Amino acid sequence: MTRRQGPRVLVAGGGAVGAVTALALARAGARVTLADPAPLGANASGLAAGMLAPAFETLFDEASPKLGLLRRARDLWPDLAASVGLALNRAGAMAAGTPAQVETWRDGLASLGVETVGFSSAQVRDRSPWLTAPLSAVWTDEDWRLEPSAALTALRAAAADLGVRWTGASVVAFADGRAAMSDGARLASDVLVIATGASASLIGAAPELAVMTPIKGHILCAPALLLHGPVVRLKDVYVCPADGGALVGSTMEVGRADTAVDPGVAGRLRAHAAAAALIFATTPLTPSAGVRAATPDGLPLIGAGREPGVWLAAGARRNGWLLAPLIAQAIVEGVVEHRTPPWARGFDPARFDSI
Repeated sequence: MTRRQGPRVLVAGGGAVGAVTALALARAGARVTLADPAPLGANASGLAAGMLAPAFETLFDEASPKLGLLRRARDLWPDLAASVGLALNRAGAMAAGTPAQVETWRDGLASLGVETVGFSSAQVRDRSPWLTAPLSAVWTDEDWRLEPSAALTALRAAAADLGVRWTGASVVAFADGRAAMSDGARLASDVLVIATGASASLIGAAPELAVMTPIKGHILCAPALLLHGPVVRLKDVYVCPADGGALVGSTMEVGRADTAVDPGVAGRLRAHAAAAALIFATTPLTPSAGVRAATPDGLPLIGAGREPGVWLAAGARRNGWLLAPLIAQAIVEGVVEHRTPPWARGFDPARFDSI
């Protein structure tokens, strides 16, 4: 293994953003330790659907970054995925609903410059035969997805091959080039990168985190249900054909930071899915809940914090997987190359200092 002489970097958080950032920093020559007490895949990224969806995220979530930036992030994924042996699902996605809904969605996508194809109800059933309601749809090849569990495993393995160390302790404080860990250890580090999502435990090291709001999300998995076809977005729910069983998601419960499953919320998700596909009325579903984080403007915190040596890579809202390689690119440029890419200036953590 090549001996590295780059900065010592401690990355707090092993979800999508933390894992991709740790790998990118190691590839840039940094000496990296990844700190995350959660078992692999047990964080919000592991419970997510793995959407890489610039088109529909821009259309349906007003707080998402602009389409151009989301496309730029998505387009970093093919090379990254190939480098770690990860497959990407590029079957596209369709939004299915009434003809009036589909016309509105198609017009919205057209106004964004997204090319689409309209499907009749017969064409929808041909592509997704598990749908039982008579729905028309608009489809785009812009939106992809990945399998989160496989991605986290591949990213961590690739990082370990480059000498990235992992600790199951969490970071509780950072000052003067040393991190205090939950297991009592003190780790020497030139830089702390905070990629911990909704955790408020590091506000002392990064006061900028105080502006973030937790967002709880429920998702259902049907392990026995192996569906085919593209991701289907419905008015109140989406369905993802996935390797480990179909996924039904997801909710956004602003201000909730617990991960307890709410049977009422899970039941509503099931009902929405069953209204479009009767199989979800009887198929066993396993509910899970994770917590994401969002800033007041819905955009992530990317860049140097006000405390020396602290960098932020947090607050990706519902686009952690999509934005991960772009956030990692900005952190590498800042920490290793000491420059800020022009696109990242709008995500400066200092933008909320007056709040």
